[in-house]
Amino acid sequence: MKRLLSVLLALLMVLALAGCGGKDSGDSGGTSGGTSGGTSGGSGDNVGSGDGDVYAEDGWAEGRMGDTMHAYWFNYTVNSAYTCGEFAGRAAAEGCKMLVVEITVKNTVTSSVEMYDTDFQAQWGSSGDDDYRLPITTDPESFEELDPISDDQLPGTYVLGVNEERTGLLVYEVPADSKDFSISYLEAFEEGDEGDTFFVYFTPEER
Repeated sequence: MKRLLSVLLALLMVLALAGCGGKDSGDSGGTSGGTSGGTSGGSGDNVGSGDGDVYAEDGWAEGRMGDTMHAYWFNYTVNSAYTCGEFAGRAAAEGCKMLVVEITVKNTVTSSVEMYDTDFQAQWGSSGDDDYRLPITTDPESFEELDPISDDQLPGTYVLGVNEERTGLLVYEVPADSKDFSISYLEAFEEGDEGDTFFVYFTPEER
């Protein structure tokens, strides 16, 4: 149920922004985070250039590959991405390809944080309810957690201890003709409040 509610929150954010939106199923309480200020590729605003720290302002932040996005419970960085026809022996469905994203997440609060693969959605295009995918470690119909097919993948659910950092792969099945993507994340709190929305835009390497 927590996963289903999180996905519904994400879809509402997609419609509200007429573009990309993500969500979080974190179990921490409090008010929405996102501290304005900091640096963003040296520019000091909430739009990164690929080599800096990005903080949300006015509810959103936009980064590039290599930027560190500062969310409420954790930081995350999209390190690299590529597309391919097959990943770890699994072939993409007809008309699709596999998007493989390496991401680093780090707990920045004073308690353990439960993470979900559905925290991070892959998106493309500028509108449309279907312009996003969840990682292949979650069934898109039932939202049941599925086993990874590679040891390099992040699992459907995992826990980050205090100050713990973890790097792994998120794998998505996306339309074959899509070239530019974003990984999005929306802060969502148990009280039903929404926090800041983060986007990391990139063009993956083709393999």
